[in-house]
Amino acid sequence: MQRTQGYASNTKTFDLIITAMLIALVFVATFFINIRLPITANGGLVHLGTGMLFIASIMFGPKKGAISGAVGMALFDYLSGWTLWAPFSFVTRGLQGYIVGKIAWSNGRRGTSFAFNLIATIVSVPVMLAGYYICEGILFHNWISPVASITGNIVQNVVGMVIAIPVCTALKRSSIFR
Repeated sequence: MQRTQGYASNTKTFDLIITAMLIALVFVATFFINIRLPITANGGLVHLGTGMLFIASIMFGPKKGAISGAVGMALFDYLSGWTLWAPFSFVTRGLQGYIVGKIAWSNGRRGTSFAFNLIATIVSVPVMLAGYYICEGILFHNWISPVASITGNIVQNVVGMVIAIPVCTALKRSSIFR
């Protein structure tokens, strides 16, 4: 009995460590590798955090993808002057990470199908776009100006896909993740 409890405790500790590392990776990729867009009045940001969110979701599934996306992106917003956005990022990026992980890991695939990984990231984009559109509409009391951010958000997601899909394909083939 003691041995089983120790194993379960080790597994939970390992899961906690992995999740914390994924949160940190999403945060760091968002915080340090970003470009502020001058095309809209309310700013805009293209960053590599989306690629890290995709990688976390594809490699580790919906739960870790949702948590790392939600906490990592909200933490970025909170610590970088975008504080008002933090609750919206928490929900929107959490949903996006969950959707990617859920599709990539559907039917026992565990993120091993290139096609399903690509579909997963593509299906998640409208959720992210809608989440931030609603966020901007609420924050700016205007439902027209958020349209200007759609292009930057699409670019951010496409860049994330271009990075994440090949990285995940290579990682899934490595002996560490088999």
